[in-house]
Amino acid sequence: MTFRFEVDLRSDTQTRPTPEMREAISQAEVGDDMNAEDPTVNRLESMVAEMLGKEAAVFALSGTQSNQMGVWTHCHPGDELLIESNGHIANFEAGAPAALSGVTCRTIPGDDGMLDLPNLEGMIRADNQHLCPTKLLCLENTTNVGGGKAYNLDQAERICNWAHKHGLKTHVDGARLFNACVAKGYSVADFCREIDTVSICFSKGLGCPMGSILVGSEADIARARRARKLFGGALRQAGMVAAAAVYALENNIERLAVDHANAKLLADSLATIDGIVLDPNDVETNLVFFSVEAELGNAGQLSAKLKEQGIGINACGPQKLRACTHLDIDEAATLKTVEVIRGCMAEGFSDFQGSLTGPYCRA
Repeated sequence: MTFRFEVDLRSDTQTRPTPEMREAISQAEVGDDMNAEDPTVNRLESMVAEMLGKEAAVFALSGTQSNQMGVWTHCHPGDELLIESNGHIANFEAGAPAALSGVTCRTIPGDDGMLDLPNLEGMIRADNQHLCPTKLLCLENTTNVGGGKAYNLDQAERICNWAHKHGLKTHVDGARLFNACVAKGYSVADFCREIDTVSICFSKGLGCPMGSILVGSEADIARARRARKLFGGALRQAGMVAAAAVYALENNIERLAVDHANAKLLADSLATIDGIVLDPNDVETNLVFFSVEAELGNAGQLSAKLKEQGIGINACGPQKLRACTHLDIDEAATLKTVEVIRGCMAEGFSDFQGSLTGPYCRA
């Protein structure tokens, strides 16, 4: 029997399609996408390219796949990419840059998972036969392990201008890009103006069962389609899944503000509990990171006790946990979570056996 949490805050990947989204899926018009004959996929790709102000887009199976299609598009074996040290592409995609593209990830410590010019100056390798050429800059918006933070437009623009000045291509892992746009108040087109390729995930806050998309120039997306085939991502009647993404884009973007409000409510409430450490002002989007004081136990132990109480929150370090709000979490579920955590802290949890080597914050 499959265990199901009463309140699942492990990730926004836990969202389930709404009845309205299921209806859209059931009504999808389909064809063979490998022949560009699936009208729903074609509509989705055109819709997203237009939203981002780009020339083309290609539907993919997952965020990891679309990210790696971007890496393969911009790099050749022996090249390197630059990325913040907590970046998903470097840490949580199974070594794919090396395995699939022969590309090295050069990780650079930043702030809250983000980079800026002081982090990047001097990081491009010299044109020397002993060194791997630096070819790509990868950013993440919002940041995951970095705390759900979103780039400001001016910061993203100056980084991309720096990269292009030095001959680098730019790729954004925008798994939660619409969260960033809602939080910061800019459009996806404004943010993506200086970006070469952007990957957007549909199966997180947008609530789809699966799917991602890579967006960029016609030339880059043509090359990315070859990568999709190479990586085993050939799609046929994919309109069944693309219809969910179309529905999400038309109905689930503005409501991300509700997830952000619930995350802020969760953070404000957790800050009142003895033994819980966090600054609610650090919460910008739908990710809430908090720590437990070491003398009370560790994060894995608290996670294990919460699971027994029907609350899903993963440990993401010895003392730190991450909670992620999404469309299946309402205000009542948020407040219930707070009361369960309050009870666990009062009762104690150090006698529970919890894993500190589990899923952490990979999604």
